Amino acid sequence: MKLNARVPVTAAFMAMLLCGATGCKQLQARDQLNKGVQAFKNAKYEEAVNHFQNAINDDPNYNDAKLYLATAYANQVVPNLDSPENLEMAHKALDGFQAVLATKPNDLTALKQIASISRNIKKMDDAKLYERKVIAIDPNDAEAYYTIGFVDWVLAYKNAVSILAADGLTDDGNGNVKKSKGACQKLVDANTPSVTEGIEVLQKAVSINPNYEDAMTYLNLMSRRKADLECGNDAARKDDLAKADEWTQKSMGARKANELKKEQKAGGGVSMQ
Repeated sequence: MKLNARVPVTAAFMAMLLCGATGCKQLQARDQLNKGVQAFKNAKYEEAVNHFQNAINDDPNYNDAKLYLATAYANQVVPNLDSPENLEMAHKALDGFQAVLATKPNDLTALKQIASISRNIKKMDDAKLYERKVIAIDPNDAEAYYTIGFVDWVLAYKNAVSILAADGLTDDGNGNVKKSKGACQKLVDANTPSVTEGIEVLQKAVSINPNYEDAMTYLNLMSRRKADLECGNDAARKDDLAKADEWTQKSMGARKANELKKEQKAGGGVSMQ
């Protein structure tokens, strides 16, 4: 009986030794991570943040926990909201993803998240910078090219609205032939870099993904921004608008192809049985 009684005591002692060897703190960190993931899935972000932070406290080198923590902050950022609280949340997320990059500089998730957050808080140059870093690692990431093109269009559109308003006009999307020569030159100076780059990267996105509907939509819009820059050259303006219309048609075709692909993947269609 005494021999049998000693068995669980020895097993418990060995467990303690093993825990010390493999790291009890690491086991606790994994448990906290799992609890954080569950809270995150239930959209309980504050609770998730606490669990992920506990995981990092238990294991400061736990990169997965750092990534999840930053993601939990990122999910609470409201796009284009300039309140101090929202900007503070955004900077917490950015700091978190930078902590991931400190040990894993090529982490695509962190790079893409930084680009997205930067875009959401209107730091467009940073957004483009980090999408370029994504492309440097993965040259076939069509979304990264598209996102740069989208940012370029946003910048060009804002410039156009402002310059046209100062000229007493609202954007007509067709090259704004009524604008003054001075306004046209201002548009050329302000928008040529964004329009040139935007068309280039959006076309690259389509070359990678031939059915990239959104990229085609913005090629239409960017071609209309290019039409603004054809000062006094009506033939060039009309050519830009013709290209815009072509991209509209291509976008519609891509949408149909994508919808058909989704139906086929979901097993849709009429059964002949």
